[in-house]
Amino acid sequence: MRLRYLATFVVVVALLGACAKKQPPIARPTTPPPATTGTPGTTATRPPTPPEPVVEPTSIPADPTVTSGDLAARSVDEINKQSPFQPVLFALDSEEIDGAGQAALQNNAQILKQYPTWVLTIEGHCDERGTPEYNLALGERRALAARDYLISLGVAPERLKTVSYGNEFPFDPAHTEEAYSKNRRAHFVVTAK
Repeated sequence: MRLRYLATFVVVVALLGACAKKQPPIARPTTPPPATTGTPGTTATRPPTPPEPVVEPTSIPADPTVTSGDLAARSVDEINKQSPFQPVLFALDSEEIDGAGQAALQNNAQILKQYPTWVLTIEGHCDERGTPEYNLALGERRALAARDYLISLGVAPERLKTVSYGNEFPFDPAHTEEAYSKNRRAHFVVTAK
């Protein structure tokens, strides 16, 4: 009798196990293993050291060998590779254009007047400090400030587009004041000729 109950119990458990829906496994992030200090008697394997970041110059001067005719004959990609436009750098948490920024924008306006068919996108960038929402809003204010200044210098508004990238595309990925100052900028890209 006991054997019959045991056999019935085993069959019921097997049927319940076969009928149960299996849930797919849930992927959970894993933490990296703790770093080993290389104590004697153990072999510590370390990942290779990442390469040093490429440092871009603070401002991009115009190529002195480029003449007006050369720029007109170049493609948009070629123009942007050796951009004749100077970036505008900003102070921390500011969209105010200082004297150096005004000079850069006056230079940029002269180039736009030489090439009246060019359409320019002004990218607003921030350093990594601040929330993503704050940096997107600040990047937008920076791009709009540069756009408004160019309009005040006589550039047609329909030739100027703006976009904010916040802190998404840093020019210098280091976490230093020098890198942050390069990342707080309005950057100019020719989008159409």
